[in-house]
Amino acid sequence: MVTIRFGHSPDPDDAFMFCAIANRRIDLRGFRIVHVVEDIESLNRRALRAELEASAVSVHAYAYLADHYAIMSSGASMGERYGPMVVSRRELSHRQLAGKKVAIPGTLTTAYLVLRLFEKHFSYVVVPFDQVLDYVESGKVDAGLVIHEGQLTYRRQNLRKVIDLGEWWWDQTHLPLPLGLDVVRKDLGEDLMRAFSKVFRESVAYSLEHRQEALDYAAPFGRGLAREEEDRFVQMYVNDYTLALGPKGEESIGEVLSRGFRQQLLPRQVIPEFV
Repeated sequence: MVTIRFGHSPDPDDAFMFCAIANRRIDLRGFRIVHVVEDIESLNRRALRAELEASAVSVHAYAYLADHYAIMSSGASMGERYGPMVVSRRELSHRQLAGKKVAIPGTLTTAYLVLRLFEKHFSYVVVPFDQVLDYVESGKVDAGLVIHEGQLTYRRQNLRKVIDLGEWWWDQTHLPLPLGLDVVRKDLGEDLMRAFSKVFRESVAYSLEHRQEALDYAAPFGRGLAREEEDRFVQMYVNDYTLALGPKGEESIGEVLSRGFRQQLLPRQVIPEFV
């Protein structure tokens, strides 16, 4: 039996994908899968040290992980014409972000990289992703970069959308915006990497085919979301690209990494490796 420590975030979309693995609804093919549940920036940092055999990571972080990890073809979080948002307490246009102080959920998040592709000239403070809205509401910062369920709940705190980075990215590229990936460590060897990737794909497929069961499993991870909001959030980030990246999904990952390098936001050009 091969033990795979699999890192994933405490979010309903990630939990939704893991329903079949957690509840043994599919054949795990001899793998013993141990769940490591942490926020995405913590998982990015662990992946920098190659601690886990498999993990959810940001596309941004993958630029620093490619020597040790390959991207599994299933599990990606992609938004087509939507994605992370910048929000503010007062009326603020996206052209006014230059020079502002922005709360961000981590410097390795894809949201931060894409925000810098849009506007380089701002200062930032790093805060836990679930505190970004509070920082904006309290006036500690001019704006906040919102990921996860905050994209659905920011209006509850009387905040305003400055820009949806997924919309901007679509206007620039006509590609979905890739945010999170699931990677597997290369030192497992080609056969185990492929076998494990297949198990994970079957888990995603099971959840899509047994939606209500998977939503029930994901419900405790919703952090205050109503059931219909959880359903909407999962629909946003568990989609056809999650089951299989396909050519368009792979192209979008390469495009984010390429643009990051060309604009000197990444240290080297990375060619994604897919399993």
